[in-house]
This record gives sequence, structure tokens and C-alpha cells, in this order.
Amino acid sequence: MNAVVLYGVLLKATVTAFAGLASLPVVHDELVVARHVLTDAQLNEALVVTRSTPGPAELYVVCVGYFAGGIAGAVAGWLAMITPAVLIVPLLRFVGARAAHPRMRAILDTIVLASAGLLFAAVLPLARDALTGPLTLGIAAASFLALALRGLDTLWVIGGAALLSSAAAALHVVA
Repeated sequence: MNAVVLYGVLLKATVTAFAGLASLPVVHDELVVARHVLTDAQLNEALVVTRSTPGPAELYVVCVGYFAGGIAGAVAGWLAMITPAVLIVPLLRFVGARAAHPRMRAILDTIVLASAGLLFAAVLPLARDALTGPLTLGIAAASFLALALRGLDTLWVIGGAALLSSAAAALHVVA
């Protein structure tokens, strides 16, 4: 895929993302569904690699860029990841002066809710690809409960899931 087009697609995703992996629905729709440049498995792999290493949540777009366009694609992904950070300073100055206004507060709340809905919509196809049997469903459910109900640190949840998965593989338990 052309690096300039890839930058545009990834920039569209990152510039409209207001929290964590909120860019995921756009990336999934543009590169998996519409353009068929990535598979769900590749997108899952990009997420796993970046979620299991230190760094910002949006770092996965660099992996996505690499999968879609090699080294030039990775550079395009990196540029798409940092562009919103460069643009945020003047935007914060504008919004910060108006943050207490009820209309601005309503706009910001709406953006957060829309981002949550988009993220949920993008997770469903990825879950269909990743949740392949009772073991993976159990690990996913336990991870969700550990995060939602116990407030367990994400690192412990990822480590526990990896340990369970590795133990199952060593015991030849079907995922």
C-alpha cells in the first residue's frame, strides 16, 4: 500500500481517537474491511505486540503500518501517531479556555461516548478471530472480570493470560 495513502488513513484514525484504542474502529474498517490490506489476525497481532510492550496505546498503528506497507508503512504509522500530539497544543489552548462552558462540556462528553461505542464495534470482529474455543473464552472472561471488578493492574492480567495460555499449550489443551 502507498505510504502516503496509508498515512492519510492512519491519521484519520489517530486524529479522531480521544482515548486509548479509540482509533481501532477506523483502522479496522479502512484497512481490514474496505481495503483488504490487513486481516483480522494481523490487526490482532499488532494489538498484542504493542499491548504487551511499554509505550502508548496508539503505538499499534506503527505495527499496522508495517504490516500494510513495510518499513515505509511503519514510518507512515509513526507519523500518523505523533501528528495529533503535535496538533493537540493549540487545540488544548482553545478548548481549555472554554472547558467550563456547558455546551463544550456536552460536546466532550458526547465524543467520549461515541468513542466507546466505536471501540466496542471494532472489538467484536477481533474477538470472533481471537476467541477460538472454551479456553480462550475463559481467559477473556477472567481477564475482563479481573479488570472490571477487581481493578487489577493490566500488566498482571496480561501476564496471567500469557501464563495460562502457555501452560495450556504445554499440556496440549486445545484452545
